[in-house]
Amino acid sequence: MPVSKTDFVRYTQCEKMLWLDAHAPEYKIIPPEVQARLDAGNEFGDKAMGIFGAFVETTAYKEDGRLDYAAMIKRTQELLASGENVVCEGAFSWYGNYCAADILKKEDDGYSLYEVKNAPTVRKEFVLDLGFQRLILRKCGVNILSSHLILNGETDEKTDEKATFIEKDGIRYKIVDVTAVAKRAEWQVSQNIFTAGKLKRKDAPCPCISVGEQCTTPYRCWYYEYCHGHINK
Repeated sequence: MPVSKTDFVRYTQCEKMLWLDAHAPEYKIIPPEVQARLDAGNEFGDKAMGIFGAFVETTAYKEDGRLDYAAMIKRTQELLASGENVVCEGAFSWYGNYCAADILKKEDDGYSLYEVKNAPTVRKEFVLDLGFQRLILRKCGVNILSSHLILNGETDEKTDEKATFIEKDGIRYKIVDVTAVAKRAEWQVSQNIFTAGKLKRKDAPCPCISVGEQCTTPYRCWYYEYCHGHINK
C-alpha cells in the first residue's frame, strides 16, 4: 500500500501508530491544544508561500471537499514543464507513494526544495520529512539541488551563520540549508518506505509494540489513550 510523507514520519515514531491510522482510526484523539498547534502551523505555511515573491499553488479540491490529488499532480507537471519559478504544494506520486512539497524554487539546472515548519529549530523529524520528499521528487525526475527548512525566526536571538533570515509581511523567517542531512534521511526512507506500506494492508497484523518513550516523543501519539488502556477496546 502507498504511503504519504505524514504516514512515513508517523511510522518512524511508532509502527503501531501507522497501523492504527489504517485499521482503527476511530480511536484517534487529537487534544484541542494539539489541533490548535496544527492549525497555527498550516497558517504559518500559507503565509510562507510568498517568501520568494510570486508563486503558483497547485492545491485543488473535489466537490466533496477532499483534496484532488490527481488534479494537483497533473497541475504540478504542467507548471514544471512551463518553467514556473516558484511552485507551492507541488504534488508528486511514485508507486502511489505521495507527497506535496511546500515550496519548489527553480534554479538554473534544477530546483531548491523548501519545507515550512512553525518551529524555531531544526528537528530530525523535519529532516526526515524532507528526505521523503527528496526520494519521491527525484524518482519523478526532478533534479533537487538543495534542501532547506523555513522556520519561525521570531524568537531566534542568536546569530546563526548557517541560517538566513527574511522579513516578510511582519514575519521573520529563518531558512536553514539541511541538504547534507536530508540526503542521509532520503536513504533511510528508501530502505523503509515499502515496509511501512505493508502495515496499511487489510491483512496486516497489529505490531506488538509496548508503550514507551515513543508514545510521547517527538509528539504525544493520538492513540496514547488507546494504547495505555484508557479506552475500552
